[in-house]
Amino acid sequence: MKVRNWPVVRQIEGADKLGRGQAVKSPTSSSLRPRIADADRVAKSVCPYCAVGCGQDVFVKDEKVVQIEGDPDSPVSRGRLCPKGAASLQLTTGSSRRYEVLHRRPGATDWEVLDLDSAMDMVADRVIRTRRETWQWHDDNDVFVRRTMGMASLGGATLDNEENYLMKKLYTALGAIQIENQARV
Repeated sequence: MKVRNWPVVRQIEGADKLGRGQAVKSPTSSSLRPRIADADRVAKSVCPYCAVGCGQDVFVKDEKVVQIEGDPDSPVSRGRLCPKGAASLQLTTGSSRRYEVLHRRPGATDWEVLDLDSAMDMVADRVIRTRRETWQWHDDNDVFVRRTMGMASLGGATLDNEENYLMKKLYTALGAIQIENQARV
C-alpha cells in the first residue's frame, strides 16, 4: 500500500482536514450498502419490552421483517434502543423461536411437544387446585385478607405492557398478591 493512500495522509493533504468525509473512506467502505437499502417499506412501531416506549422502525421486504432499528423521529428514544430493543428482530424472526408448546414432566430428561389445548388445561387445573388449597380468608391475626400465598406472577420482559397489565388484573382477581413485572424491575 502506498503511503499516499493512508487515510491520515489524505486527511492532511486534502480538503477534509477533520477526517469526516472522503479522507477516511476506503474502497471497501465506499462499496458498503445499508442492510435496509432493499426494504419495500418501513412500519413505525414501539418496542414491546418495557414501559419506556422507544420508537422503532420496522423494515419490511416481501412482507417479511428484515430489520428493526431505533426510530430517529421518536421523541422518547431519538433513535436509540437498549440491547433488548435492538434484538427485537430475533423476537419476530429468530431461528431459535419455538412455535409449539414444550413440557418436561417431573423427573424426565427430555421435553415433549403438547398440543395447545392440553397445555392450557394443565395450567388451568394447576391454578384452580393451587388457589383452592392455599386460599386464606383471614390471616393469623384474624384480619380479613381474601388472598392466596400459593401463587405468584413474574411478567417477562418479552411480554409487552398490555400483556403484563392483563396478567396483573388476572392474578389480582385470583387473589395473588405477589405480582411483579420484569419490565418494570
